[in-house]
Amino acid sequence: MRIYFEAALLIIAVIILFYIFFHCTEILLAPAPEQAIMGSVCIGENCFSVELAATEAQRAKGLMDRKNLDKNKGMLFIFDKEENYPFWMKNTLIPLDIIWIDGNGKIVFVADNVQPCKSLICPSVNPGVDAKYVLEINAGLSEKFGLKLGDEAELNI
Repeated sequence: MRIYFEAALLIIAVIILFYIFFHCTEILLAPAPEQAIMGSVCIGENCFSVELAATEAQRAKGLMDRKNLDKNKGMLFIFDKEENYPFWMKNTLIPLDIIWIDGNGKIVFVADNVQPCKSLICPSVNPGVDAKYVLEINAGLSEKFGLKLGDEAELNI
């Protein structure tokens, strides 16, 4: 009887060791979280250090769940082609200015002071024009810096 008990303990110990080994290996070999890739956008004399959102996953996440955005910081959404890209503020906690920029670097639409969405259904801001880039910055900076349609944006990405 004792031999069965020792065999059962040995089997359980082997199973536990295999579980720990494979579980720890999975953790150790898991890919590192994606590092933010940075660039800058200058419009006239006003420059913003921007986090680049170039992949579908990065664009989908955007600035969601951020509690603040440092002064003169932002996010630049980079699309593969020029199209009309509506934006919404689902799970975005801070008010933003959203600026659409075409492939030639010209501002084609500005949405000032877009507020966070606190309901289940969030309206989108539709510029109604084609753009290749969308810049999100702190609300009020577009007005403060006098950013307007036709201004040229220098993208360092």
